[in-house]
Amino acid sequence: MPDSVTITDNRTGKSFDLPIVNGGVDANEWRTNLPGVWFLDPGFGATASTESSITDLDGANGILRYRGYPIEQLAEQSTFLEVAYLLLKGDLPTQKEFDQWVYDVTHHTYIHENMRKRFYEGFHYDAHPMGMLVSAIAALSTFYPEAKDIEDRDNRFIQINRLISKGPTLASMAYRASIGMPFVYPDNSLNYTENFLSMMWRVAEPHYDPDPVLSRALDVLLILHADHEQNCSTTAMRVVGSSHADPFTTTAAATAALYGPRHGGANEAVIHMLRRIGSYENIPGFIESVKNGEGRLMGFGHRVYKAYDPRARIVKNHADDVFKVTGRNPLIDIALKLEEIALEDDYFKSRNLYPNVDFYTGLIYQAMKFPMDMFTVLFAIGRMPGWLAHWNESVEQEARISRPRQVYVGPGERQYIPLDQR
Repeated sequence: MPDSVTITDNRTGKSFDLPIVNGGVDANEWRTNLPGVWFLDPGFGATASTESSITDLDGANGILRYRGYPIEQLAEQSTFLEVAYLLLKGDLPTQKEFDQWVYDVTHHTYIHENMRKRFYEGFHYDAHPMGMLVSAIAALSTFYPEAKDIEDRDNRFIQINRLISKGPTLASMAYRASIGMPFVYPDNSLNYTENFLSMMWRVAEPHYDPDPVLSRALDVLLILHADHEQNCSTTAMRVVGSSHADPFTTTAAATAALYGPRHGGANEAVIHMLRRIGSYENIPGFIESVKNGEGRLMGFGHRVYKAYDPRARIVKNHADDVFKVTGRNPLIDIALKLEEIALEDDYFKSRNLYPNVDFYTGLIYQAMKFPMDMFTVLFAIGRMPGWLAHWNESVEQEARISRPRQVYVGPGERQYIPLDQR
């Protein structure tokens, strides 16, 4: 059997074959032949928790495809809502399907007035927008109790539509609440990203007209964030969803996972790093400090990619278009020099430290006047269709409830000693 691995249990001398299928081996064969022996894999670096047909990620060769379509083609030719449809439905829509999809998303952007009047006003004046977003998404489940019927496919897609439609509304409301500004209602005459920018920045204008270059740039960034295989937040989505929690609660869990600085906060860390470097002249000294183990080169390297992140190249290409509208971000020259050094220096090349998508996204968001507290919120809006596609796929797979095993390393049996005798 050529496509297999042979395992020999040296305790018994018994050997068995593990067939390799699609680059993986079936854990059932392991459990059957080695009962009670667990595959210890902290961080799940070598464990596939599911089969999925949504995103193909080849980190060794820098390839990312949604449902088979290269990310480069989608970023160049598609729109975020079309990509969302692709992820959720499996194929690109026809014109009729797309028109209906856009209509449904556009006309479900409003939220219940109790959310605006009571829920958001209950947060502290300086609450983090991401914390508010996590709470607001979970709260939506109380407004749509029918969402608990996850076995009904049509009902699932009604809730999916609501989450994608209302995500930008909740996000902009979190921002406006955090700065004490009145909320801006959705404008159905605008497209998805234009509407979000309107809800973010509109003050007293009768009608807000976002710059088309900035709207398109944001649309591309959302496409690049739409899915990325079994990352931390997507895994959280699948794990919580496996308990058959409703999609709002499940999405809140995924958003909470994204809130962590090791996941959603990477582009914010890049901005902090560039600010610490401060000027072009300080770059050589900073590079040497990284090599000496005195700091980290944020925005370089990736858990999966061992080549140039294809998303980073796309973001870099859009940066110039954005800067023509907003003015050049003064940190961009430092960033470009860091990339130039890292791509030529054997120290970084030998460690596969290539720029990832987070290296340039923060610079664009900053140029577009988004505060850093909103960077992860933007990430969450983009990742929403990917999360929901994985949740829906897991429901259709009738996935078992997640229950990993552990290797116990604590003390053996001990006898209880009364408190007064210790």
